[in-house]
Amino acid sequence: MNENTATSNDLDAEALDWDKGDGLLPAIVQDAITLRVLMLGYMDRAALAATRDKGLVTFFSRSKDRLWTKGEASGHVLQLVSIRADCDSDTLLVLAHPHGPTCHLQRASCFPEAPGGMLADLDRLLARRERERPAGSYSTRLFESGVRRIAQKVGEEGVETALAAVAEDDDALLGEAADLAYHLLVLLRARGLGLADLERVLEERRTA
Repeated sequence: MNENTATSNDLDAEALDWDKGDGLLPAIVQDAITLRVLMLGYMDRAALAATRDKGLVTFFSRSKDRLWTKGEASGHVLQLVSIRADCDSDTLLVLAHPHGPTCHLQRASCFPEAPGGMLADLDRLLARRERERPAGSYSTRLFESGVRRIAQKVGEEGVETALAAVAEDDDALLGEAADLAYHLLVLLRARGLGLADLERVLEERRTA
């Protein structure tokens, strides 16, 4: 697994309200990058402990009456990033990196219409393109051209976006802005960075 795992060690399992749900807490799982809701499961104390110990999201299966690690058969695991409790300490929010479709219907989410971040989806795709370099991909050609050439493309797209802003209609501006955003994400990936790094800087500036 390529993403770094950063589990939440500050969650106090003993402070959770296990009694309200007869020892089970609903656990909402979100994609850590796009924030799309992926699924809902239930955790008991053992499932929570297993999730934190293994770094793979594990539930208590009410139908199987046992612990069940998501993806244990399919390989489509959920790699843990963090776990937080809600204000009543009776529901868990789990952020994870999905490795393959989460839904048994081979969908990314069990909630097909759940919103997610398009830029985050693109960033994840570019990370895969940079790693795998599939033949025939424009992204592959960009990565293989090197940082200097990619930076040149970002400059070109920036100029075209600025010109569209003052001389063309909204559709043209949006098209150029999309090209700029794509090439900027490619440049960040070529430097070993990603959208999350950019968002972290923006968050720091917002709270400064």
